Amino acid sequence: MSLLRAAPANTGKPAEEKPFVKDFTPVPKDLEASGRINRKSLTYWQGALMTLRRNHAAMGGLIFIILVVLIGIIGPILYPDYMKTNMLQTLQPPSERHLLGTDLLGRDTFTRLLWGTRTSLLIGFIAETINLFIGIIYGGISGFAGGKTDVIMMRIIDVLVAVPQMIILILLQTVLSNGVGTLIFSLCITGWTGLARMVRGQVMALRESEYVSAALVLGASKWEVLKNHLLPNTVGPILVNYSMSIPGAIGAEAFLSYIGLGIPVPAASWGNMLQEGAAQFPGSLWLFFSPAILFGLFMLAFNLFGDGLRDALDPKMRR
Repeated sequence: MSLLRAAPANTGKPAEEKPFVKDFTPVPKDLEASGRINRKSLTYWQGALMTLRRNHAAMGGLIFIILVVLIGIIGPILYPDYMKTNMLQTLQPPSERHLLGTDLLGRDTFTRLLWGTRTSLLIGFIAETINLFIGIIYGGISGFAGGKTDVIMMRIIDVLVAVPQMIILILLQTVLSNGVGTLIFSLCITGWTGLARMVRGQVMALRESEYVSAALVLGASKWEVLKNHLLPNTVGPILVNYSMSIPGAIGAEAFLSYIGLGIPVPAASWGNMLQEGAAQFPGSLWLFFSPAILFGLFMLAFNLFGDGLRDALDPKMRR
């Protein structure tokens, strides 16, 4: 029995194609096209901005922060008479004439809230901006210098943070006269220490990099390396720390003003408005809840924006 099978006879008809072959079209080889990158490359900051835009909670917080800042800038210009009293209209509930009612001296709560917003934001932003510069310079020098210089500078920070910041604030406000300048000075005594430690750690991790060694070999001074190479590479953590510290400064001002050691009356701030509202609670609820709601929403917005900014500036967190 033969194991060979006879070949089919040639009938002259073309062989039938398989059904799926006609559904595909060969693609010509184009080496140049295959090596081309169709997606636009993004820089570090472009990628961070794109990630931040996709975070709806962070963008909502940023929009609310901008609105509150605009209120603090424009509001007092439109309503300048925040100290005007009217003893015939004390503790009036919200109405068309007084949107948020009046206080114990007949002052318009809405106007005072606008001025209180300006005062609290002014203290928070100025104090933390000063702390930003001090922390960057101090931490950068300490981390890059190393050795005995680093040890001495870190021991100074240890002494400053040995006493809780709030106790230092209360002592300074008790000894010095109350006011915006005094409060900003008190917040700047130890407010920069956390940022300085963070910058020091970042600089110490980066100073052994190859590009730093190359810059030193090419003749760059240590100050130029610190200014042009090390500090710019710590911008991301610095911005996150700055955005997180502003609510803390505003909260400290509100607490000190609430216990009577912050902004003195008749000047307005969120803290002393909360104090005045608590004194009339629960009879005149609008006096307390007006600054409390705005203060709470602003702190929440800053925390949401800070979390989103941290995720956006961290390449590991990007999608």
